[in-house]
Formats: sequence, C-alpha cells, structure tokens
Amino acid sequence: MTSYEAAGVDIEAGERAVALMKDKVARSRRPEVVDDASGFAGLFDASALLKYRRPLLATSTDGVGTKVMIAQRYGKHDTIGIDLVGMVLDDLVVCGAEPLFMTDYIACGKVVPERVAEIVGGIAEGCRLAGAALVGGETAEHPGAMGADEYDLAGAGTGVVEASAMLGPSRVREGDVVLGLASSGVHSNGYSLVRHVVREAGLSLDAELPELGRPLGEELLEPTRIYSLDCLALAGAVEVHAYAHITGGGVEGNLSRSLPGHLDALLDRSSWTPPAIFEVLAGHGGIARKDMDRTFNLGVGMAAIVAPEVADEAVRLLTERGLPAWVLGEVVPGSGQARYR
Repeated sequence: MTSYEAAGVDIEAGERAVALMKDKVARSRRPEVVDDASGFAGLFDASALLKYRRPLLATSTDGVGTKVMIAQRYGKHDTIGIDLVGMVLDDLVVCGAEPLFMTDYIACGKVVPERVAEIVGGIAEGCRLAGAALVGGETAEHPGAMGADEYDLAGAGTGVVEASAMLGPSRVREGDVVLGLASSGVHSNGYSLVRHVVREAGLSLDAELPELGRPLGEELLEPTRIYSLDCLALAGAVEVHAYAHITGGGVEGNLSRSLPGHLDALLDRSSWTPPAIFEVLAGHGGIARKDMDRTFNLGVGMAAIVAPEVADEAVRLLTERGLPAWVLGEVVPGSGQARYR
C-alpha cells in the first residue's frame, strides 16, 4: 500500500509552512487587498484605479536565478525573497508604474516549513519595501525532481501608471543627464559566473576576505536593493524622463534600452568606484573588463535620465532618502547606445 507521503510529498508540512508565513505576509498588506475566504485567489480592489484618467496596467515576472544555490549552500534563506521582489517590481517602476501587488511560486524538493517561511518572509518584506502587497502564492513539493535541500522561486507583479505620465525613450532629450543609483552589491545577476569563480578559485563562502570585511557568503547574499519607492518619489518631485534597471547585460546593455534610436548615453567610468566584491570576483576569476561590464551592475543598480536643470536636485533628493546617487553621464547625439567615454 502506498501514499502521497510515501512518494515524498508531506501535506502536513505544507500546511505548517502556510501557518508560519501568515504573519509575515500580513505585513505587506495594502488597504486595497480584499480577503478571499477560499484562499484560491488574491483579490485587489480595482476601484483604487478610478483616480486615474487612463490607467495602464504593467506586469513583470522573473526569478532569482542561481543565486538560490548560494543561499542553499550557505544556509541563509531569509533574504533571497527580497531579491525576487527587486527583480520583479523594480522592472515595473522603469516605466513609472507604481507596484500594486505580487504573487510568488516556490518549488522545492522537500517542504521544510521553517525554511519556506523564511523565504516567503523575505518576499513579504521586499513587497513592503516596494509599497506592494503580497496577495498570494504557491509552494510545490517536487520529490525526485529536486534534491531535499534544493528550491527555486519565481514571481509576478502588477502595477499601474497614468498613460500621460509613462516614462521611456520617447521622453529622452539631447542634453539630459544620466544619474547612477547605487546598487547594494551583485544583486541577482551573473551568479553562474560568480559560482564558477568561487569554485575554480577554491574560495569558501565562510572565508572573511580582507577586501570585504565579512564572510564571502554574506556579501554574495546581500539582498537586491529595491528602488520602487525612491524612483516614484523622484519622478513625483522632478522631471524624470526614463529609468533603466541594471540587471543582466550590465549598465551599457540595459541603459541602451531606455534610449531613442538617435541618442546615446555617454558615461563616465571615473564617476564612481564599484563595490569591492566586483574587484574580488575579477581578480580571483581573471575576468576581463568587457565581461565584467556586460555581466554585472558594477555598483549601478538603477539609472535615471533627468532634465539637466533638475540633476543636482535629483541627486540631493535621492541622497536624503538614503540612496547614494551621482551624475553618471549625459545624453548626446548617437545611435541608441549607452557607452563609456
């Protein structure tokens, strides 16, 4: 005689995980969230959109990639959910959209309630930092397909922007100023290369490298900075023309997506110093500059393109909000490329 449990799925563990995460999820609640007694769907009161003349819904979906493997090896699971939120909701704010709500999906080899609760707790905290609600999700146990300690996560988010206020390439003008908004570290891109360097160089995640001042694992698991509220506040205060979320592809690759075909962003590499972790990775891995440039954010997690007359004010506003920012470059005639001087 066999059973679902004998096949490797523990229903009671799943129910305990849900119970453990409830209080953490509640901290991300927005007033527009409506309770669904069945729990099969997340509900959001759309009448909140009536204040818009022409509301455009924006949506994004993403995962965290192989950064989860660092979390699993290091045994730290409470911040990887923040990374997920950063990857999903910071994409929305690029067009000027306010994040409204998010859902998540966690697949794992074995449901360990406390671990799942830590992961979801991080997602809920990330949503709180982004001003969004975590309205639902799913945890699936995949015995045989994944190891007992393995998991992966993905999410989807929805936001809204007034059509007339949508940001993007069409607003960018010659003479605009490009601002760099500091990253918190590696964020959630390039971890296949990170893991390759760690493996080939024989580095331990527990090693306290002098350049970092803390264990390598802690540095690599520093959660992705969430820019949503800062970017919305900036766009509400000064003339912002476009944003670019710096993820896979680096500064040049992502910033180019926010430029019209007849303009370039000319960037000054000497305007900032990348965090020490990037020097560590380049040094131990023998990674060429061009590969660093197109793989990592190198300390620039978001870029803003603003009208020249508000650049100083924009830097001041962001700095006052605790987000380091600086003049990264300028918009000049070209062919739609971001490039260094």
